[in-house]
Amino acid sequence: MIMKTTAIRYFPVVIVLPLLVACGSAPTPTKGSGSVSPGPSGGQSAVADEMSQPNVVQVAVGSPDHKTLVAAVKHVKYEDVLVNAGPFTVYAPTDAAFDALPAGTLDDLLKPENKLTLQDILEYHVALGVMKPEQMTNGRSVGMANGGNVKFSVADDGTVMINDARVLGSVPASNGLVVVIDKVLLPS
Repeated sequence: MIMKTTAIRYFPVVIVLPLLVACGSAPTPTKGSGSVSPGPSGGQSAVADEMSQPNVVQVAVGSPDHKTLVAAVKHVKYEDVLVNAGPFTVYAPTDAAFDALPAGTLDDLLKPENKLTLQDILEYHVALGVMKPEQMTNGRSVGMANGGNVKFSVADDGTVMINDARVLGSVPASNGLVVVIDKVLLPS
């Protein structure tokens, strides 16, 4: 009887101790295991991900026609905001759209004292949620991130306009949609 009691008393220790030791050791990272190596700190936009669908910022960065928009977004440090889960619809003016602004306008907006104005203009190009092309219907009004509203119109030939900018196309992103437009939207 004493032998049974002793065996029952030590049985849990014999089973649990090896499990605790085994569970306490850290797994050895293997090549391609997705381990993160320490590097320079940065926001979420600094994370390299070549496997997933690009986010709205990566779509713009990858476009040869949106260098000015990307520079403006980086100037006001919005790239980390726009890589978040969203979803966002970004109405992305082309470089030609920025070039069509009155002479000196862009240079003026990039001055430190005009940062808030540039932020307001950029926020006027972002809607929270995804506005698919088929939802851009005649007369529809949509609220933008800066608190303003834009209005869609559709011509008889099917041309979609957002305020006075023509929609040229759209590119899906992991966190929303990039809608390419031919003019810079200016809040009233």
